[in-house]
Amino acid sequence: MDQIFNKVGTFWFNQKATNQLNSVGDDINSISNSIEGGTKWLVNKIKGKMQKPLPELLKEYDLPVGIFPRDATNYELNEETGKLIVYIPQFCDVGYKDSSVFRFFTTVTGYLEKGKLSEIEGIKTKILIWMKVTTISTDGSKLYVTAGMKKTRSRDAYEVSRDGICIDKF
Repeated sequence: MDQIFNKVGTFWFNQKATNQLNSVGDDINSISNSIEGGTKWLVNKIKGKMQKPLPELLKEYDLPVGIFPRDATNYELNEETGKLIVYIPQFCDVGYKDSSVFRFFTTVTGYLEKGKLSEIEGIKTKILIWMKVTTISTDGSKLYVTAGMKKTRSRDAYEVSRDGICIDKF
């Protein structure tokens, strides 16, 4: 009798373990498929919930979707404070159609609100020299970039996502 219970218990335990492992495997596959898609939904590891792609988030906050390099797909947003952290795979420069250039560090932080990203850390722009960008805001068709001084640019130049050109240092 003990042998029967032992075999039934072992069988039941193996079935449960197999089901749990298959479930974990399915979760890992769905996460990797999301990440491979680039513009598909990404998983917010801290909160355990799905996030919008970065371009959708920027559009929702009335900012041009092409501000960040195309490969900057992972981010964290604290909805209570508005703090945004964008992860970029490597240092890079991005040129825009109005001939302006942004230089990105691997982590860009700032505070996101409707039409504005403020207290930015991790972006520079070339005026005569590389200057730290502190605020990016929009008003209709205009984009305002504050880097030592406030400069008005055409918003259209930032509406298309572009690839970054790799650089050695920030």
